[in-house]
Amino acid sequence: MDDRNRPDKGQLEPEAAVTDPTERSWLSRLGPGLVTGAADDDPSGIGTYSQAGAQFGLTLLWTLLLTYPLMVAIQMTSARIGRVTGKGLASNMRAFGPKWLVFLLVLLLTLANTINIAADLAAMGAAIHLLVPGPEHLYVIAIGLCSAVIQISVPYASYARILKWLTLVLFAYVAVAFVVPIDWAKVAISVVWPRTHLSGEYLTTVVAVLGTTISPYLFFWQASQEVEEMRAKPEGQPLRWISSFRAYRQIKRISADTWIGMGVSNGVGFFIMLTAAATLHVHHVKIETSADAAKALAPVAGHLAAYVFATGIVGTGLLALPVLAGSAAYGAAGALRWRSSLSLHLTLARGFYAVIAIAILGGIAITFFHLDPVKALYWSAVINGLAAVPVMAVVMLMGSSARVMGRFRIAGLLRAGGWIATGFMALAAVGMFIPA
Repeated sequence: MDDRNRPDKGQLEPEAAVTDPTERSWLSRLGPGLVTGAADDDPSGIGTYSQAGAQFGLTLLWTLLLTYPLMVAIQMTSARIGRVTGKGLASNMRAFGPKWLVFLLVLLLTLANTINIAADLAAMGAAIHLLVPGPEHLYVIAIGLCSAVIQISVPYASYARILKWLTLVLFAYVAVAFVVPIDWAKVAISVVWPRTHLSGEYLTTVVAVLGTTISPYLFFWQASQEVEEMRAKPEGQPLRWISSFRAYRQIKRISADTWIGMGVSNGVGFFIMLTAAATLHVHHVKIETSADAAKALAPVAGHLAAYVFATGIVGTGLLALPVLAGSAAYGAAGALRWRSSLSLHLTLARGFYAVIAIAILGGIAITFFHLDPVKALYWSAVINGLAAVPVMAVVMLMGSSARVMGRFRIAGLLRAGGWIATGFMALAAVGMFIPA
């Protein structure tokens, strides 16, 4: 049945139509925003936050309070575009702007995601080695292949539930912070009145935190997942085609989902940085990767904290890999006008699933070149930084456009927050090329 012929008059909103009270709980309404926010704390992000805490102590905690509202603004705009139009970001960009720019941005996205996948797989292999000694490369191959097979073969409804439950592993980092001794009064003072530095290293780390927290792949993923959620419901339609009452209930859901999801992202990042500051910085321990952080925690915070930290790296990696590969696939499919959905069978979306497989297999291959993990993270951040600014600018232009969004175009604080976030990322992109 063609979506445009679906009746909408007099229908109940799907959430209001269910009779099971558990289906109407606030938790059941969380989805794309929660998974997107949790995936932001991937092993690469953990490494960045750990380095920041280990090197500069409590003086960078303020960055995660700054990024929270900025991240919410751009992610909420992306999600609204997907839900209002019924199409992902790349599909909307193709209709909105020059095609060459869309192809270039999607190419940069895919390249950055593949490098990021490699860095995450390497960190996961090293973390598993800490827990169960064995060949790291074998762990990398097994994790990568399992992730690709699950994405391609598991139906979307089941897959989405798996990702939602995986977000619980992030609370391991909150637990670690309460295992180690922390002067909470000093933490509060550092957040309210931080001792900032004007050194090149400090500013470079600020840029790294911004680039790690606000990344293009998150925009593409959340917008596409809103489309997937819409398609998964029998009554699902783009918001522009349904009554205002039903539509604004969905807008309200997207808002709550995004605030909570990005709160999880920035909150967990805060506790990772805090744990590193309270342990590694105090003992003058320098690290380079998330696996290094787990190793270094053992002598200063105990083996339990180290094992919990390592387990969290594996869990967050399992959550981040499909988001990284999936966002690249959604972007490529939208730019090339391929069919794209995790609900489709492999034979109906060969190009879409091929990008997922290529991104993960490419990530596995890169790990065999013994690429310096710090360099991998650096180049991933550079490419993401270059792509983020034009992507965010186009997202904000589309979100503000009556042609794209109709009566649901963004305005007020959301629009202002999105453009401020774009400005900060532009400064961060310039900052990457300033010598430390």
